[in-house]
Amino acid sequence: MGLNDSNTLPRWHAICALDDILPHTGVAALIDAHAIAVFRVGEEVYAIDNLDPFSAASVLSRGLVCSVGERIAVASPIYKQHFDLATGECLEDAARSINAYAAKVEKGQVFVAR
Repeated sequence: MGLNDSNTLPRWHAICALDDILPHTGVAALIDAHAIAVFRVGEEVYAIDNLDPFSAASVLSRGLVCSVGERIAVASPIYKQHFDLATGECLEDAARSINAYAAKVEKGQVFVAR
């Protein structure tokens, strides 16, 4: 479920320990057969779809975390489009935006709602 969907309540899924994700990097997780990219920026975590809509490859978890103005984003490793980690918006083409998911850290464990 993306942040803008409201049909059902999200279910929280344990992903990994926060320390398993190096700062300013991402990891891929499979939740209900759906590939999610989870990023650590400092002590905060973000989750978006892992599928790059431009290349149709599940690679966003391997992208470079960066700032675009005031926004925290990831640059796709294929064609370098930027996706806002908080909203999933593609900064170069809003029509190709992806889902963003609620993410949190509790007792050192990363959880994502889907």
